[in-house]
Amino acid sequence: MTAFTRRAALLGGAAATALAACGQKASDTLTPTSGPIAAKAVPPEGWESGLTIASRIAGGETTSLAEVEKAIARAEAVNGDLNAIATASFDQARAAAAHPAPGTFSGVPTFIKDLLDWEGTQTLWGSRAFVGNVSQKDSPFATAWRNAGVVSLGKSTTPEMGLTSTTEPLVTGATHNPWDLSRMPGGSSGGAAALVAARVVPFAHASDGGGSIRIPASTCGVFGLKPSRGRLDARNAGNAPPVDISVNHAVTITVQDSIELFRVAEKNDGAYTPLGEISTLNRPLRIGFAPDSISGTHVSPETTAALEDVAQLCRELGHEVIDYKVPLNGAEFTDKFLMYWAAGAAEFAQQASAYSGKPIGPDIVEPWTLGLVSMFQARQSEFPEIIGYLKAFEAAYDDWFNDMDVLLTPVTGSPAVPIGDQAPDGDFDTVMESVLNFAAFTAPMNVSGAASMSVPLSWSSGGLPIGSMFSAKRGQDDLLFELAMQLEMTRPWISRTPPVSAL
Repeated sequence: MTAFTRRAALLGGAAATALAACGQKASDTLTPTSGPIAAKAVPPEGWESGLTIASRIAGGETTSLAEVEKAIARAEAVNGDLNAIATASFDQARAAAAHPAPGTFSGVPTFIKDLLDWEGTQTLWGSRAFVGNVSQKDSPFATAWRNAGVVSLGKSTTPEMGLTSTTEPLVTGATHNPWDLSRMPGGSSGGAAALVAARVVPFAHASDGGGSIRIPASTCGVFGLKPSRGRLDARNAGNAPPVDISVNHAVTITVQDSIELFRVAEKNDGAYTPLGEISTLNRPLRIGFAPDSISGTHVSPETTAALEDVAQLCRELGHEVIDYKVPLNGAEFTDKFLMYWAAGAAEFAQQASAYSGKPIGPDIVEPWTLGLVSMFQARQSEFPEIIGYLKAFEAAYDDWFNDMDVLLTPVTGSPAVPIGDQAPDGDFDTVMESVLNFAAFTAPMNVSGAASMSVPLSWSSGGLPIGSMFSAKRGQDDLLFELAMQLEMTRPWISRTPPVSAL
């Protein structure tokens, strides 16, 4: 079928060279160069970054097939607990491992999120309506990854059309968080984050239309950067939605893997200066500290304490941290964004009906999606005004940075909530309240097109990860990567593995 994306729903090299260029050592060992000194970080036994695997394949120390077989074994060992694989394509992966493209990540196994077309693999969009929908060709972003040499083991789970902050689709069932199986992994890239956190693969494809890279990165304790709008997957004007909120990238363990995955997918079309050399940040920043939700929703004490601790870490690194109150009518912004989100749900429901040949209803579309459809239909006449408001927001967002370089906020209102709190077949109003409390921070960066990242720097008293979100202006992805490298070296997370781990 014709490729369908959440964006459309709103329409109405060699590894060794890369390693040398970025200074990554095969051991993945991190040593701080400035600021508070942390213990030397050593990866858990049996784990390697994507760049290291690629380097070993390129050097003849291993083969892609051997690495694919090991990754399949890891997936089979933990997926019974996690339920993070929507479609396994292990035999295809074995065949692809024989002749991977000679790119930066040649031969490295990974998973593709179930919202992206990968030729020859089923794309469900997290929905019962699309069972049996096998992609006939790659999406443009998938082509970039295939050309980089990655080998897909299959599709990672996602909620229906990525429309919520958990990953509990009815078509495949709930995905579990490897840090606590009773908790959700976040969404919509929940399967990807769970598989990476459990060390099945070193990185996995993810996408972000309202927080869907950063939220699961936070709840699963991995690194996730949302790129600037159009930087990795620009579209022509005729194929762009009114406000382009969604981007593709990855969730990773190491910052360096994220940087090199960014490079292989970068659109060097003149819209941005290509990502240059990235090194650990060595200059002070002015960081705005905004721990409160823009809409006044509840933030858990542990989340607030974790963020205050990270703010202090930034001070110790020499950055100036200033208290900041976001100058935004949060209730108005949330309302407008939610209605735009609901418009996407309405278009998706139509696509699901067209593909399945069945009328829009609960047998093909989840109750949560149907609730969003009803919201849009009730206020459809307001859509032009909503578009105008969201288009004007980018300039307003940029003004926040007149007196600061980076904004520090929570990623979510709390650590991962229990599975079922945001279930797509739950009471709509109850689920909505949970979603709005949990996913209260990430949407402004999608509307503005800004670069934003979740960095796994904290854990709750119960052992649940708590990410910290650092955001900059559109196009400042390099600044965030440099800051991430500094934070990774100072407070490394590479050795932290969850109770459910493939190692």
